[in-house]
Amino acid sequence: MPMKSIVVTDPPRASIEDADQLGAYGVATVHEAAGRVGYLGPRLRPAWPGARIGGTAVTVVCWPGDNLMIHVAVEQCGEGDVLVVATNSPSTDGLFGELFATALQRRGVRGVVLGCGVRDVAELREMGFPAWSTAVSAQGSVKATAGAINVPIVLEGQVIHPGDVIVADDDGVVSVARRKVPEVLELSAARVAKEEASRQAFQRGELGLDRYGLRERLAEFGITYLSYDDYITAETQ
Repeated sequence: MPMKSIVVTDPPRASIEDADQLGAYGVATVHEAAGRVGYLGPRLRPAWPGARIGGTAVTVVCWPGDNLMIHVAVEQCGEGDVLVVATNSPSTDGLFGELFATALQRRGVRGVVLGCGVRDVAELREMGFPAWSTAVSAQGSVKATAGAINVPIVLEGQVIHPGDVIVADDDGVVSVARRKVPEVLELSAARVAKEEASRQAFQRGELGLDRYGLRERLAEFGITYLSYDDYITAETQ
């Protein structure tokens, strides 16, 4: 079935307060808390380091080398949103740059996640506008082919619906389905508390082997301990 060129206006969104909290927890914690699902993989990298965001997805489908629908999407973006762009076939062209960022920043958008290229990286860094992409490319684009906005998209193997929460930082990008946000928030808080307890234990000198009950399982993994002398003797026999 061919893709319909539609713009869905004002889809339901997760709570922006919840998105903020998930953003504060960060990608690694949220991904683990969610059951190791929703991670968009290692290809999506930040245009500049240090940014950390949580926001609600406005989804866009573009044609490769064509950013017409990003222009259309700007109007659908508001405070706390993250623009998430997929192309309907692979593209590394720089569909997004500083001028788009200026317009989105004015509307309170938290950042952009691009399954294609980004450009004007120095300007984005100076503006403090976060962007994650699968490529950095000066290759420009046309505005010639209609796509869709605020429909379910697939980006790096993950299905993202408009209004889902997007968390992004130096570790990459993770999406959390809107209906699962309360559960993942609770699990993330528990994980942070558990990690803090482990951090304090490690600062006291405790080993992970003992804290996680691994020492008594080493034999199951076939691991044996040898003194250096016994090792040399065994190797020379």
